[in-house]
Amino acid sequence: MTSAWRERFAEEARSERPDLALLCLLLAAEADPDLDERAMDWAQIELDRLAGMLPYGLRGGRAWASAVTELLGGRLGFHGTPADYDRLPSSLLHEVLRRRRGLPILLSVVWMEVARRAGAPVYGLGLPGHFVVGFGDPEEGVVVDPFAGGASLGTGPAELADGPRTPARTRDIVLRILNNIRAWASTRPEHSGVALWALDLSLLMPSHPASLRYERARLLVERGAFQEGAAEMESYATVVDAIDVTAAGRIRAEAASARALLN
Repeated sequence: MTSAWRERFAEEARSERPDLALLCLLLAAEADPDLDERAMDWAQIELDRLAGMLPYGLRGGRAWASAVTELLGGRLGFHGTPADYDRLPSSLLHEVLRRRRGLPILLSVVWMEVARRAGAPVYGLGLPGHFVVGFGDPEEGVVVDPFAGGASLGTGPAELADGPRTPARTRDIVLRILNNIRAWASTRPEHSGVALWALDLSLLMPSHPASLRYERARLLVERGAFQEGAAEMESYATVVDAIDVTAAGRIRAEAASARALLN
């Protein structure tokens, strides 16, 4: 991704009403150098096309859930498999649209964006270790699982039955996608560059865990950028000083060790 595209990502992420599909596509451009403006337009047009395949005049969460699931999970075969967790394209919106396979959260993005374009009352719901889609009033509990082709969850699973169902915000969805990408890369040292750009984009979000700065610093050191990584550790230690002086001292010692690797 060019610096101009990163600026566009940051600008969209900080806008009053960020566009989920656009942020997912800008994110995907980091992984796929062939994803240019024309390819992004194709993805947006495809979402519009799919939305146009839904029937008119639907009312109520259950009717929308049934129609969207029948189209995407039934006629078009969007779903996920365990093997999708091993593929980076499973986290890239344009690839999920093309392959009709992906991780739960990306399939949920497709469900939400298609339904939203058609006028459905739809929202994402982040569960521990999973992501699903709800229709209508969250208290109705009309929830489907795009990873399972849109299978209805209703109020069955314990995680749905406990507490209020708070719709996931766009920025939180994007940050969660980036977290998934970092997790994928963390077990593949040869893809440390993927982890780095996922961290860079996470840090462009208006709200993110401060610890990501430390994670980025350590990754830079692992990649051989000792000077840059040490400088970021020292900067982060200054922030930690106000909370935990002992921890800040450990981080400074780690920075010193990183600088020593230059000798």
